[in-house]
Amino acid sequence: MAIRYDLWLDPEDVERHRAVEADLERYFIERFADYPHIRLFGDDPYDYDAPFNRLYDALILRANDYCERTWGYVPTPVQLNKAFFRGVARSNKFLRDPDDDHGDPNRTPSH
Repeated sequence: MAIRYDLWLDPEDVERHRAVEADLERYFIERFADYPHIRLFGDDPYDYDAPFNRLYDALILRANDYCERTWGYVPTPVQLNKAFFRGVARSNKFLRDPDDDHGDPNRTPSH
């Protein structure tokens, strides 16, 4: 299997890699706007049919195609994953349950 990832083929082209990664993050945020609000927690994280997991799989594939068409660039799975979760962090389309204490060190557990 040939190496296709641009990051691996040309690691010195840092400016291009950063531009593509920033564009991927914007791409994900724009795609999130197409969906209703999605709960981040509550579902089994290993349930492939959970809305968040289905969204992740679908958008990662679409972003890879977008990147190849728009930039002529093949992103690594890590670049796609990071851009996706940076987009999740910046988007207002994802909801957390009010009693969910995951990830917030400033909240006191409610139990």
